Amino acid sequence: MLKPKLTEIPVGPGSYQFKDEHGRIIYVGKAANLRSRIASYFVDPALLHTRTSTMVAAAHDVTWIEVDNEVAALLLEYNLIKQHRPRFNVRLRDDKSYPFLAVTLDDEWPRAVVMRGRKRKGTKYFGPFAHAWAIRDTLDALLRTFPVRTCSPAKFRQHERLGRPCLLFHIEKCSGPCVKEVAADTYAGHVQGLVRFLGGDTDGIREDLERLMTDAARHERFEDAARLRDRIGAIDRALEHQVMVGERGDDFDVVALCDSDLEASVHVFYARKGRVLGNNGYVIDKSEPLDSGELMRRVLVDLYADEPALGWPKEVMVSVEPDELAVCEALLSEHRGSRVEIRVPQRGDRRDLLATVTKNANDALIRHKMRRASDHNSRSRALSELQDVLGLSQAPLRIECFDMAHLHGTDYVGSMVVLEDGLPLKREYRKFNVVSVAGNDDYAAMREVLTRRLSAYVAERDVPVGERSAKPSKFAYPPQLLLVDGGKGQLGVAVDVVRELGLEDEINVASIAKRFEEVYVPGSSEPLRIPRGSDALYMLQLIRDEAHRFANTFHRERRSKRMKSSELDGIKGLGPARRERLLKELGGMSGVRSASIDRLQSVSWLPDEVAAAVHQRFHPHR
Repeated sequence: MLKPKLTEIPVGPGSYQFKDEHGRIIYVGKAANLRSRIASYFVDPALLHTRTSTMVAAAHDVTWIEVDNEVAALLLEYNLIKQHRPRFNVRLRDDKSYPFLAVTLDDEWPRAVVMRGRKRKGTKYFGPFAHAWAIRDTLDALLRTFPVRTCSPAKFRQHERLGRPCLLFHIEKCSGPCVKEVAADTYAGHVQGLVRFLGGDTDGIREDLERLMTDAARHERFEDAARLRDRIGAIDRALEHQVMVGERGDDFDVVALCDSDLEASVHVFYARKGRVLGNNGYVIDKSEPLDSGELMRRVLVDLYADEPALGWPKEVMVSVEPDELAVCEALLSEHRGSRVEIRVPQRGDRRDLLATVTKNANDALIRHKMRRASDHNSRSRALSELQDVLGLSQAPLRIECFDMAHLHGTDYVGSMVVLEDGLPLKREYRKFNVVSVAGNDDYAAMREVLTRRLSAYVAERDVPVGERSAKPSKFAYPPQLLLVDGGKGQLGVAVDVVRELGLEDEINVASIAKRFEEVYVPGSSEPLRIPRGSDALYMLQLIRDEAHRFANTFHRERRSKRMKSSELDGIKGLGPARRERLLKELGGMSGVRSASIDRLQSVSWLPDEVAAAVHQRFHPHR
C-alpha cells in the first residue's frame, strides 16, 4: 500500500478507513488529529503490534472523513463499524441471548411477552434479565394488577372467533380484550401502568393504588378495597425480585471490564429508581490491539450510541476510566439532554456494587475460555488438516456448502450455509428457489444455484469502488473452499461453473459423498480418504449436514405453503389476496375446511356466491 501524502491528510478530527484490494472496508478508526494518527501506521512493521501490521499488510488503500468535533468522529466511527462489520475491528457480541420483557405497544391490544434477539420498532423493552423464569415470575405477579394479555396473536384470534375468553380471564390475569370485556381506554390504562412500573416508577403506582383502596373503604365498597389490597400485595411480591442498590431517584449503569490478550468480557447492571432492572454480558474478540482504556471507550460507544432499552442513565460507573473521557461524557450528555457523568467509584456502596459486576465479568470470561479452549484448538486443527489434505495454499477460513432438495422434481430448492473460522455464520445462510429446471435433475439445479451465487459475487467485485452502494451485497465475500454435497458428478458441475466465471484461481472446490464420507477434488479420479475421527472430517460432516438440514427445512416450508394454497385454487372469485385474508381470519386451512356455510357467509367482505363455492369445495354432497 502506498503511503498517502501527509499534506493531503487534514489535521482535524474524523474517521479513517483502511480498505482491501476490492474496496471493502477492513478497519475503521477515529482520531482527534487524522494526519498524525494515519501517519503512525506507516512505520517499520516490526514496531507495530502483530495484528496492526497484519491489517496494514492486507490493506490496499486508506481514506478518511473529516468532521467538526470529536463527538461527531466517535459517532461516525460507531456507525461505520456497525454498517460494514470490518474484520479487523473488535466485535462486541452477547455472551448469550438474554431475554427481555417486551410490551408490544404498536398492537391494537398490546401484550406482554418474553422476547430474545433483535428488537423491533413499536415494542417497549425492559431488561435484559439473566433468566427467562425471573421475567415470568415478575410478570405473573403483575398481571393481577395490570391484566394485559400475554397470549400469541393466533391464540387471541382463536378466542375472538369462539367468543369466549381463555382461563387467564377467569383467574383475573387478563381483562379479556379478545371478547371486548374491557374498554379500550381502560385497557390502555393497564398497559400504561405496566410500562410505568417496569420503567421503575414503582412508588407512584403503589401510592395511586393505596389512595384508591382507602377511598373504596371509606365509601364502604369493601370488595373493591379488597381487590385493590390484593393488587398492592402483587406489586410488593414483584418488587422482591428487584434489588435496591441506591436511592429512590438514582438512575445509573455499572459497566465492568475484564481484559486479556485475545479476548475481554464486559458485564453491565442497569439501575433505575434505585433498583436493578436488568443486566447483560458480552464477550469481545480483540482483533485489534487495544489497552483497557481504549477498549472501555469502544464499549461505552457501542452501549450508548443508540438508545438503550431503559434509556440513557444519569451516571455510568466503570471499572476502568475510558480514553477520551470528556468526549464520551459529551456523547452521552448530548443524547440524554442533560449532564451524564462517567466515573470509577472509589468508596461506599457503589464501589461494592462495581466489585460484584466485575466478578460477573471475570467469571463470564473464565467460563467462555473454558468453553472455547477445546473448541478453538480443534477448529484450528481441522482447518490446518483441511489445508494439508486438500492441498490448499491457505487454511479455508470461509467455507460454503451447497445442497439441493426436492420431491420427485417438484418444489426444487437449494441451500447455502457458511462456516467462518470453523463456526456456523447463520446470518450468511441463503435459500434459493430453483426456477430453470424441469423435472428431476440435480446437476442442472446445482449449476443454477452456483451460477447465481458466484455471478453475484463477480458483479459486486467488478463494480468500481466509487459506484458501490454503502451496504455490502449479501454475496460480497467469496469462499476459500466451495463444498458441494455429492460425488464426482456434482464436483464436475461446480468446477465448470467456477471455470466459466474465471474464478478457478480464487476459489477451491471439493465435494463430499455421503457413502463412506469420500471427498473428491478436481484432478483426481479417486476420492480422498480423511481419517475417521479427525477434526477435518468432523468439520466437513458438520457443514454438509447443516446444508442438508437447511435445504430440507426450506423445501418443507415451500411444499407446505403450496399444498395449503392449492386446496383453494380454482375457486371463482377467490384470488390470492382474498385467499390469504380468509385463511388468516378463519385460522388456517383447518378452519376453512370445517367452516359452515353460515360462518363463511358471515365474513362481511366475502361475497355470498364465493362463500358458497368455498363451502362446496370441501362439502360437495351438501
